[in-house]
Amino acid sequence: MAQMEMQTGSSFSYKQELKRTLTFKDLVIFGLVTMLPIAPAQVYGLIAPSSFGMTPLVYLVGIIAMLFTALSYSKMSREFPYAGSVYSFVQRGLNPHIGFVTGWLIIIDYILVPALLYSFAGIWISGVIPSVPAFVWVIVFLIINTYINVRGVSLAAKTNFMFLIVELLTVFLFLWFAIKYVFIDGGGAGGFSAAPLYQPDKVDFSFLAAAASIAVLGFLGFDSISTLSEEVKNPKKTVGKATIAALVLIGALFIVQAYMAALVQPDYTGLHPDMAFFDITRIVGGDFLYFMWIMVGVAAVGIANALTVQAAISRILYSMGRDKLLPFSGFLGKIHPKHQTPANATYFVALLSVVIAAFLDLETIIKYINFGALTSFMILHITVIYHFFFRKKERSVKGVIGYLIFPLLGFGVLLFVWMGFDTMTYVLGFSWLAIGVVVGFFKSKRYKEVPPALQEV
Repeated sequence: MAQMEMQTGSSFSYKQELKRTLTFKDLVIFGLVTMLPIAPAQVYGLIAPSSFGMTPLVYLVGIIAMLFTALSYSKMSREFPYAGSVYSFVQRGLNPHIGFVTGWLIIIDYILVPALLYSFAGIWISGVIPSVPAFVWVIVFLIINTYINVRGVSLAAKTNFMFLIVELLTVFLFLWFAIKYVFIDGGGAGGFSAAPLYQPDKVDFSFLAAAASIAVLGFLGFDSISTLSEEVKNPKKTVGKATIAALVLIGALFIVQAYMAALVQPDYTGLHPDMAFFDITRIVGGDFLYFMWIMVGVAAVGIANALTVQAAISRILYSMGRDKLLPFSGFLGKIHPKHQTPANATYFVALLSVVIAAFLDLETIIKYINFGALTSFMILHITVIYHFFFRKKERSVKGVIGYLIFPLLGFGVLLFVWMGFDTMTYVLGFSWLAIGVVVGFFKSKRYKEVPPALQEV
């Protein structure tokens, strides 16, 4: 392992190998692209019927629920500004071995997400260009993203910004047409309506429970910002603020889009589960807006969204590889000599994505993703409580609220959603967890050794 160098404010440091070029704006853009500004188009047809048309309320519940987790990420990113996200936070804030297991859980989440996104994009574009098989598009998107990620975060940041602008313009164009359709032409609801926001006879505990389960999973991806900590100019001040800012901004975009869609088409009972939002764009903007949304959706998911996720998992694998905790750690923990990026880890993720997209069905992929993300988030909340409230004894009124009550609330929300998984999700999730426990057992010599950078933990 490279010789350790002391970095700002921490006693657990590494030699700086990644290139620090990213700013607050870059991180917010990265987070927005990862969570996908046009994401309502993917799930609107599923959420609207199950929420009695109150899709905006579902997204509001999601913001509130995930804000507690974002706050925990913010606290830990200031304390431990390293690549690796929740893996690095838990290994330093709670226990190195539990940190490895947590990293193992988040690996399955992030490794599977690119394959899922490539598959979705391939399926969508094949509907427009049926002569080209969906898997061919998977390969095309993967090659583009791998090239950009290996070249460096500066190029990736510029690419993210370009795609974000395109997505936002697409969203604003829809909103313009929708406002005209509803408030000027008198279509749909014909004006403002409180029904999409709140229906007192239908909102109860069971509704909020179902809404939380949908909404929490819809915001997965905001945590990827912390994986770039070692490529940020001022990570202690920047990463946490960017995480919260990205979550709030994307939530506002989701709510506005969902509200206008509900006004355009108040009858949620006959919506197509996959194409509902696209159909609504056709109502207000004709075939032009309909096909525009589909093509932007393909590019946003297949390139922009998958690009940021591939960058995130590459850095988690790099972080765990330099700690010698994974098989082939020597390969995964190397940096490209010219571009200063985790190139080997990026290539590895690309290869895995091809295999996963070819052999795993989408339902299985989604089950693994949900289990890995929520379980690792719950461990993060426990880490915040242990590290700040018990280890550092932050027990003022502010400390009790920020380091005990908020993490407990975040843990409770996630646990509630976690307990709603089906049996197969538990089987798949705990099987992966068991493999990680065995790998950690041998790599740490029966959980007795820790990486040199963690000797003091």
